[in-house]
Amino acid sequence: MEETPPLTPMSLATLLGRIDHEWRSRKKIFDLPTARFWKPDPEIDLGFDFLGRRCASPVGPAAGPHSQLAENIVLSWLGGSRLFELKTVQILDDLVINRPCIDMQTVGYNIEWSQELTVPQSLTEYVKASMLVEILRGWEPLTEFVGPDPGPHVFDMSVGYDLAGISSDKVAAFIHGMRNASAEIEQLRPEIAGPFAHLSDLEFRSTISDTLTLSTFHGCPPEEIEAITKHLIDVHDLDVIVKLNPTLLGYETVAGIVNDELGYTDVSVKEQAFAEDLQFDRGIELIEELNQYAKDRGRKFGIKLTNTLVVDNQKRWMPDETMYLSGPPLHILAMTLLDTLARALPGRLDVPGHDGDVMVSFSAGITKNNLADSLAAGVNPATVCSDLLKPGGYGRLAPMLKALTTTVREAGHTDLLTWKADRQAAAEAAGHTSSAAAHVANVRGPGIEPYRLSSNEKLPREVDHDLEMFGCVACNFCVTVCPNDAFTSIASLDGMEGRQQYLLFAELCNECGNCMTFCPERGDPAVIKPRLFTDAKLFADRAATGQGFLIADGEIVDARADADSISLVRQLLAREVGNPLGRI
Repeated sequence: MEETPPLTPMSLATLLGRIDHEWRSRKKIFDLPTARFWKPDPEIDLGFDFLGRRCASPVGPAAGPHSQLAENIVLSWLGGSRLFELKTVQILDDLVINRPCIDMQTVGYNIEWSQELTVPQSLTEYVKASMLVEILRGWEPLTEFVGPDPGPHVFDMSVGYDLAGISSDKVAAFIHGMRNASAEIEQLRPEIAGPFAHLSDLEFRSTISDTLTLSTFHGCPPEEIEAITKHLIDVHDLDVIVKLNPTLLGYETVAGIVNDELGYTDVSVKEQAFAEDLQFDRGIELIEELNQYAKDRGRKFGIKLTNTLVVDNQKRWMPDETMYLSGPPLHILAMTLLDTLARALPGRLDVPGHDGDVMVSFSAGITKNNLADSLAAGVNPATVCSDLLKPGGYGRLAPMLKALTTTVREAGHTDLLTWKADRQAAAEAAGHTSSAAAHVANVRGPGIEPYRLSSNEKLPREVDHDLEMFGCVACNFCVTVCPNDAFTSIASLDGMEGRQQYLLFAELCNECGNCMTFCPERGDPAVIKPRLFTDAKLFADRAATGQGFLIADGEIVDARADADSISLVRQLLAREVGNPLGRI
């Protein structure tokens, strides 16, 4: 088993340097073009309340690869996210995760499941992200592209996976730091300089987050879920959401939907996982008990649908024995579970037609095409993961919100709340108990085709050519499908093949495999494209068996590559004013 390649976060100063450099040189931020920034429509309010806290849009990254590093969160914010479910933090912060760990060839599978940073590093990343968002909100050049008022946002913590770990000093310190980050902010403040120096005295919010989504993962017993939730309410005074698993539907229902209705006969649903997970009847009791427990203590409670589905790894592209299914099939499962829970808990869930007080958060196969129907079903918010791992990446968020804005406007409404009420009335008029039931009837009926295997079996395109260090088809996929923003593109030098050259910030690459999946040429871009390092030890360790370039002050100070490659990388860096790494 190979050791997980480390993620080495960039400093706040370096991130600000990159923002300044990319903005001046090509009007991008972390390689996202302004055409993919979201600017709220002042006439259409897409806001919602997340456990009583206002968010200006109903989408954001789910806890996962897009909510771990500060630049990930900034990219999501630029794209229009206003609810950020931060990547799950647990006491074990020296995990060994096999590689590759993401398989997005078709519907989406993964074997990564927790933070890849130390717990203190995670705290620092989330504080940096919060500060960066506040800086960009006040940065005048962005006003044209995100509006004078980008609207409020919420950072939602996520922790797992057992009471012993969550009640440990390490995780408790993380939660306390998120509740009051004053000390961390003051340590980071001196790094705000250069064109951002006038914003260094901002009154950054010291409470980064005071809500938490509990990741129960697979096999967490009900008494553990109950004990953890009560601990988080009593000890940390948090509003809590509990993430539930699709296994609540039962093995026969899940296997019937995945294998028979949707046609994924190659997916082997693990029957044993259902016996080990929370059972439906106990789940109903637990939701009611924990909601009342929270209310009695002046706190709010919600549920999230759903975790991924554990299946046997029959593809063998990723190395583990089991893997976790996401994407289109999970959407059908999670929506079916929502409708099933709503029927079993009449008047308890905060969804149209029920109007209870248990908020329902959602993450399962959200795309531009089903976002409106999902929100109409009452979920708040609809968080995204698999779709952002497809070509376009973070740039897929703004089109989702623009399409939603058009839908609300064309229906004759100016806000989500009245639009949802209208959709509920239409659902009832059509004979459904709720808009959630209407959506389930559609996606498991006439609207099922986008979720079936027949619509999701096409593999990424390929060309008959081996990938090279310099010159390629310049599709830009490696940049957009990387959740960590590890790739950057710069214009070619005169005489070089291709209009763009691609460089890898090696310390931001965790070898997830997603760039290799979508690269049309044969080869792994994370291995073949020039790998830039800023840390001498990591350079020595990770470039020992391959090429790499150690950079300091914009210059190559050491390299493992042939002379021609070193010369070309040196010229590319020299041509970049300030170099693409910003302030190093």
